[in-house]
Amino acid sequence: MLRRHIATPLAVVLLAGVLAGGAATAEPTTDPALSQLVQRLDSILADARLNGSFAATVVRDAQTGETLYNRMGDKRLLPASNTKFLTSTAAMDILGADYRFTTDVLSPGKRAGAVLLGDVYLRGNGDPTSLAADYDKLAADIAASGVKVVAGDLVADDTYFDDVRLGTGWAADDEYSYYSQQASALTIAPDTDYDNGNVVITVSPGAKAGDKPVVTVTPPTDYVTIVNNGSTVAGGGTDTLGVSREHGNNNIVIDGNIPVGGSDTVEWIAVWEPTGLAASVFRAALKAHGINVLGRTRLGVATPSSASVLAAHQSMTLAELMVPFLKLSNNGHAEALTKAIGQKVSGKGTWSAGLAAIKSFVVSQGMDGATFRQSDGSGLTRWDMIPAYELTDLLVAVRSKPWYATWYNALPIAGNADRFTGGTLRSRMRNTPAANNVHAKTGSLTGVSALSGYVTTADGRQLVFSVIENNYLASTVKPIEDSIAIALASWNSTSAAAARLAPATSSDSSADDTPADLECSWLKPVLC
Repeated sequence: MLRRHIATPLAVVLLAGVLAGGAATAEPTTDPALSQLVQRLDSILADARLNGSFAATVVRDAQTGETLYNRMGDKRLLPASNTKFLTSTAAMDILGADYRFTTDVLSPGKRAGAVLLGDVYLRGNGDPTSLAADYDKLAADIAASGVKVVAGDLVADDTYFDDVRLGTGWAADDEYSYYSQQASALTIAPDTDYDNGNVVITVSPGAKAGDKPVVTVTPPTDYVTIVNNGSTVAGGGTDTLGVSREHGNNNIVIDGNIPVGGSDTVEWIAVWEPTGLAASVFRAALKAHGINVLGRTRLGVATPSSASVLAAHQSMTLAELMVPFLKLSNNGHAEALTKAIGQKVSGKGTWSAGLAAIKSFVVSQGMDGATFRQSDGSGLTRWDMIPAYELTDLLVAVRSKPWYATWYNALPIAGNADRFTGGTLRSRMRNTPAANNVHAKTGSLTGVSALSGYVTTADGRQLVFSVIENNYLASTVKPIEDSIAIALASWNSTSAAAARLAPATSSDSSADDTPADLECSWLKPVLC
């Protein structure tokens, strides 16, 4: 038997250790409704798209923890963004639902009329939701106090976190992708998706063939350099335009052709050294409000203890942040929270400190620390390995937490078209019993897919489930996950007849054209 998987009279424990395409065996059950469900799930998991792969599936009663179905639940698999279950629950418990990030402007200098005699420090403690408007408000507040000249430097203090910018095992070819943004305690997001550490590059066709495309940057900044190698071609021509960033700098390269009258190309690009981007935007805001900084901009210097606060900004609460974080599977939020947890628990804003605290929390909730490895906060690394059963341990345990309802509602909700309700599940399982029912977290990497969360059955019984697939070669296995969730939503645990009615797939699974190796919210303009 698997650890803590002892079958109760209604439980079925499938013996693991087989490839997904092979047969699985189950302990016999005398419950006809449960037997019907087991047969249904076995049938779904026999899909040829899983041949040669690993597909773990665990279903449990949410209230009692009783195991109803367990296929390979003890096998360590890549969870992708299901890793965010660990990070988000630990953040809610350790930092608290009312936690806010802060960004302050301070100076140790004295005032001489409108002149501030000394350096100005822009100090962050990890806020991934800061916008250009927030930095503008800080500048406006300083201008309102009468400061016209700063006779010193602008210093960007990002020392609340360490200076390790990229997570362990992150792919080099993702470096400028917006979902692989660098982690910094001082950063800025270009819009209210709060993809911190990014700029939005919009490329429009020129007026006539031969013209250079027109490029705009959001937020407006000279921190990045546009290398415009693109060309406008005659209307009706092929659009081959591409946008990328060079390694190790902020040269953003425009290549290819865009036809006259064609659609804009819009790309979110992660910058090199996001601290500098935040400082650049803030310096421009100071200038716009009539404040002249005479010195240079310096990065990564701690604020002196003698400095006084000139202006301050607080982020939304952590409870509010959970919505964009989980609905849109925001990797930058996950890493900021991981390092903030490290600071809170051990005074070190590092991945190692944060991950140790997260592990301590989830182990206290019943996860077996000897069975899993977490190497980042988001699940972007392939070093993460978590058994599906351990995820369900966590999902069952946190239902007793005072913050559970807030966190549960922040999970993506299947089939709900509203982007900040349905999130990464908004185009999946529509018009099925799972729609507006399943609250779950998606996960996507090349050859990796996952769906874990909560579902209410036809007779009102809440279940937790986890489906993790690895090493498949099919273009996508997400319809298989959807079929499992729909089968669970359709199941009546008191009637075997009802179980036979579970539809196999949603009626519009093809509505989501997202590449299977990326979360749908990881492609801009947004596909979900």
